[in-house]
Formats: sequence, C-alpha cells, structure tokens
Amino acid sequence: MPLITDTVQIWRAPEGDYHIEWAASHPDTRVQVDPLGSHGQVQAHYEQAAPRARIAGLPPARRHQFRLSDQHGNEVLAMERKLGMQGTPNFRDFGGYRGADGRRVRWGYLYRSGQLSGLTPQDLDLLDSLQLDLVCDFRREDEQQSSPSRYPESRQPQVASLPITPGSNAAAFTEGRLDLGGRQPMFDFMVEINRDFVESQGPTYARMFREILQRQDARFLVHCAAGKDRTGFAVAVILLALGVSVEQVMQDYMLTARFYHPQQEVDRLRAKYGLDSVPEEAILPMLEVHEAYLERALQAIADYGAVDTYLEEVLGVGSAEREELRRRYLE
Repeated sequence: MPLITDTVQIWRAPEGDYHIEWAASHPDTRVQVDPLGSHGQVQAHYEQAAPRARIAGLPPARRHQFRLSDQHGNEVLAMERKLGMQGTPNFRDFGGYRGADGRRVRWGYLYRSGQLSGLTPQDLDLLDSLQLDLVCDFRREDEQQSSPSRYPESRQPQVASLPITPGSNAAAFTEGRLDLGGRQPMFDFMVEINRDFVESQGPTYARMFREILQRQDARFLVHCAAGKDRTGFAVAVILLALGVSVEQVMQDYMLTARFYHPQQEVDRLRAKYGLDSVPEEAILPMLEVHEAYLERALQAIADYGAVDTYLEEVLGVGSAEREELRRRYLE
C-alpha cells in the first residue's frame, strides 16, 4: 500500500510556494514531504482531504529537492517540475521520467518553456542558477525580433535559432485559407500541424539534436512562443530517444494544460495574427493542448515503422547518438 513513485508532481507558484501532489495504492498511506538542504522558517501544510501538500518559506533564487516518504519505507527524491517563473508560465524541467533500462532522466539538465521576453529580475536570478549551456529557440525570426529573449548578464548561454513554421500559420490566417468561423477548423489545423512537425520539419529538429550533442553534457532549454506545440514535439522526440515510454511522453505533453491558461492568451494571439473579429471559440484550439495533437505526430512517426527508425533516418539520431544521449541524461 505504498506511495506510487511515478505520480509525484511538484510545481512552484510565482509567489514562491511549492505544491506537491502524489498518489498511493491505499488511502491510509501517510506521506511526509521534506525539502532537502533547507534552513530557516520552512512551513509544510498538508491537506486532509487530498494527497497534497504546500511548502512555504524556501529561498526563491534557486531550485530545491524534496524527499517524499511513507510509513512503509518507500521514498521518492524529486525536484519541481514547473519552475516558479513570473514572466513565462510554462517553464518546466522534463527530467525525472523513467527511461531506458529503468534509469531516470536526470533532473536539472533538460528544460522547456515559452518565450523568455517577459522574464522579471527574480526570474533572471532563477534562470542564472540553472547554468544553461544551450537554448534552442523554435520561434520564427519575426517572433524572435519582436519579442527578444532576456538572459542573465552574468551567464549568456549559446542560442541556436531554429525557426519552425508549421502549416504557415500567419499565411493561413492572412490569405483566408483557414475557416475561422468555429472551433473545429482550428482544432483540425492544429492536428495537421503536428503531422507537419514529423513530415516537413525533420531537418530543423535534426539540427536541434546536433546542437545538443556537440556540447559536452549540456544543460539545455528548448522553447517557442507558448512552449507547447513546436516545443512539445521537440520534448517528445528527446524523451523518446532517451527510452521514455509513449505514455509518459504524453503525460509530460499534457501538463501544459495544467500550467498554461489559454483564456489569458487570446488577446495576445489576436494582436499577433490580426484576429480581432474572430470569435474566441475559433481561436482557443490554437492555444490549447489535446492528446489528439501529439497523437497525430506519433501516428506519423509510426508510419516509418518504428520510433528508432524515424530518429535515425530523419533526425540523424542513430544507435550511437541515442547511446550518447542516454549516457549524458539518464541516471
């Protein structure tokens, strides 16, 4: 009746509190949460009606590791999945998942996010503590120019500009090739964008892997504007190369639905693409994530016969490259 290790999720709210959730195989399982290496006035608040806790009082300028333990002697060591960035809401570590040979993806090396143009001074301090070596930016060149990224002055990572323009979004809107009168056309458009990632954007994602591999044991961030579509596919193929299951890849993908709020982004998207007169219901699918989106990409990958075949033939990640990635990023 123990704590179920793969269910632990930790995220930091922008105001600094940590929220921890877990699941156990029996409702009587008691779980204790302990932040490691912390000092000072740290407070833990446990909810009685749910397997959830909140930790307050930890220093905001660095990351923290937590030990979850139950009365049966089981324990889990984990870091926060979503970091408490104020200026980009979907900044996450995609470590911790079980990969090849049962080894777990290392925490503190692989990150994903939306654009970095709105980072606050507190965000920059936290970003500096991550010691990033490489940033892969999938935004179009006009997006990069209109919303330039912010980085800590003391540490400038190498930036690889890798523009991904699936489905020619802007052209589809301005040329009237997309029916914007209801929800379904935009939903279908987003499904097909994910097919396009597989079938047309391979050279750019292949370069992403080359950029990662040419830097020894790089700590890296992959991002686009919202950190969900172009970035979501990038994270999926990285995790697949590390031997993470399709189920956990989808789990990570769908976490965006928890941390990214489409209703708050509608006005920004209207301004970006000149969609002032378009009803909200027709815009929202472009801001949402759905399993059907990534499932379409995975289906297109399956057309190559196997994930490893696609990785090798299209992305240049053969057995030697997969072994090197796993040496670096699996514990």
